[in-house]
Amino acid sequence: MKTLTTTDELRAFCEQAAKYPYVTVDTEFLRERTYYSKLCLIQLAYRDKSGEDAVLVDPLAEGLSLEPLYELFRNEAVVKVFHAARQDLEIFWVDAQVFPQPLFDTQVAAMVCGFGEQVGYETLVRKVCKQGLDKTSRFTDWSRRPLSEAQMTYALADVTHLRQIYEYLRKELDKTGRSHWVAEELQVLTDPATYDAQPREAWRRIKTRTNSGKFLAVVRELAAFREEYAQSNNVPRNRVFKDDALVELASTKPRSPADLGGSRLLLREARKGAIADGILAAVERGVNCPQEKMPKPDLSREKMQINGALADLLRVLLKAKTETSGVAAKLIAPSSDLDAIAAGERDVPALHGWRLEVFGADALRLCEGKIALAAKGQLVQVVEL
Repeated sequence: MKTLTTTDELRAFCEQAAKYPYVTVDTEFLRERTYYSKLCLIQLAYRDKSGEDAVLVDPLAEGLSLEPLYELFRNEAVVKVFHAARQDLEIFWVDAQVFPQPLFDTQVAAMVCGFGEQVGYETLVRKVCKQGLDKTSRFTDWSRRPLSEAQMTYALADVTHLRQIYEYLRKELDKTGRSHWVAEELQVLTDPATYDAQPREAWRRIKTRTNSGKFLAVVRELAAFREEYAQSNNVPRNRVFKDDALVELASTKPRSPADLGGSRLLLREARKGAIADGILAAVERGVNCPQEKMPKPDLSREKMQINGALADLLRVLLKAKTETSGVAAKLIAPSSDLDAIAAGERDVPALHGWRLEVFGADALRLCEGKIALAAKGQLVQVVEL
């Protein structure tokens, strides 16, 4: 097993990899104690006529620059193959504002090729490669050095099997003509906005029981402060204070350090110093927020007049389309899309792009009364009216 620890070694490998049509990529990282992922290991592999070449890259090695890898990522003649790429791509975007282009994600492709929803790498190895994986090193500390033999073997398996999986899925997509479906899905993964954690929008992730503008104004300020503090200090947001503590603070609206001491849910470290000062300032900003600048929750879903019977029919149609196409139902249309269509909305993902082809067109015809659904044995069929 080769471990690259110098920039020159990495450059030599990447220059060689650039001669081949694709390279498989994976990472190992830690995020339990930081806001941003700490990159601990990169795995790379390509396949040539004489066999294969797979290496580990140690980003923690002193003096190693990842620029040769980023140069390979920018090389559009080489496909970069990942499995469940989102967290990997976030690391590279935050570090160097670079995305691998062109990108292929085997998890997305597998959902299009009939392997079900959110299919795991281990499942694909078992079904495509007819092999098992030793997962005992999955939750080890990847930042510790030296890496054990077991860790290195585990890490390399994440890119060596990936080659066979990619080649299999690529052939399936070419055979079915669905490559453009996957390409549409991957556009989201290579959009910088996907990884832009805007502090002023963090409040939308907080679950509350009230839509009061005054209350939400305080929630917004507290969530924004927490996000900014977590980012600037590179600590998990829950280490600043958790969501339940945030909601409690928005309800009690503490005005002094003494008030913070009465919180049931606030961590001890958050009752003093910079966090305490930030909480009190955020509460004050929220309390003094002018009415016209208060957050306005999205109540459109609650106000939707959903045709329940039509929503049920759309779910039956989706199940039928899933069975005939082999595409995971959740990838085609989540339940919220079906309810929106049944309420008369048309600007939903299920009615655009490749989804229109596989489901949306018939969903619209069902809504317009142009088709019906009929059961024949275990199957549901579309009947023209």
